[in-house]
Amino acid sequence: MKTSIENINPLLVRAFAVGAVTLLTACAVPGDPTVKQEGSSSRDAQIEAQNAANLPVAKRFKRKIAIGRFSNETRYGRSLLRDAQGDPLGKQALDILSNQLVATNRFLVFERPDLSKVELERQRNGAEGGLVGVDVLVLGSVTEFGRSTTGQAGFLSSTKKQLARAKVDIRLADVRNGLVFFSTSGAGQATLESGAVAGFGSRAEYDATLNDKALTAAISETVNQLITKLEERPWRTDILKVQGNRVYISGGASQGLKVGDELVVVSEGERIRSRQTGLEITLPGREVGRIKVESLFGDSSASEGAISSIVQGSLTGKPLAGLYVREPGS
Repeated sequence: MKTSIENINPLLVRAFAVGAVTLLTACAVPGDPTVKQEGSSSRDAQIEAQNAANLPVAKRFKRKIAIGRFSNETRYGRSLLRDAQGDPLGKQALDILSNQLVATNRFLVFERPDLSKVELERQRNGAEGGLVGVDVLVLGSVTEFGRSTTGQAGFLSSTKKQLARAKVDIRLADVRNGLVFFSTSGAGQATLESGAVAGFGSRAEYDATLNDKALTAAISETVNQLITKLEERPWRTDILKVQGNRVYISGGASQGLKVGDELVVVSEGERIRSRQTGLEITLPGREVGRIKVESLFGDSSASEGAISSIVQGSLTGKPLAGLYVREPGS
């Protein structure tokens, strides 16, 4: 008896198709190929931090900060060193932190690791100027970094997962005495997963951008804490000159000063060395007057200033070196 295709029972054909699909789905199936970043903090904490970042920024005077260094304390990338000033991983972390702090628009961020290059360029252009003093020095290091690749294979399918994870430690130091007054850590990771079924699907080679994403996730976890701690430091500036009722002070628009701002003039407290810590302690200052900003001048953070008038008290006969200006309530 001859059997033709027309004589094959349709039910048998359907059963064969279902069996083939079942066999394929039992194999290793790749997950979502999109890149994911995760921090060590909870999802609720991350959502709260994101919501806080989207709130309107209250009027504040910008602190001047500098990132002193960001070193790589791990073995990763040691063989890739290109110069004596640092390593690629440390420089990468420094750039990420610097960009994130600048993006907050709450600080004046100055360069310190590339200071020699800035000074050389200034000399080539015949420009005059000096190093701008800062309020706080930021120090950081990559303390953990690693990559791993895992995968699994099944009948007619395979998956591959790349993972990069990083941990950073960041410290804040007082530039006046070198004391580290705050430290924090952040951890993050980034993954990329790919796979193929029966020879079809995505295939991922070594992805170097996972390093960037893991470092960004780790540093992002520390930024909100850094912002809070840096803004706890009192904003202050110095008096450049007093001429009658007119007071010239350092700092202008880039630090958040506006016409109409009222500021407090304080007499510097006595400095006494503590026998307990060996550090020099400045006693609380005394308010001697108040000034009101009338106009601003200058075209950069290094040259700007404000012209103010005395609205309360008197500065006559008081040495300028012993006076400073701060925001009210600080």
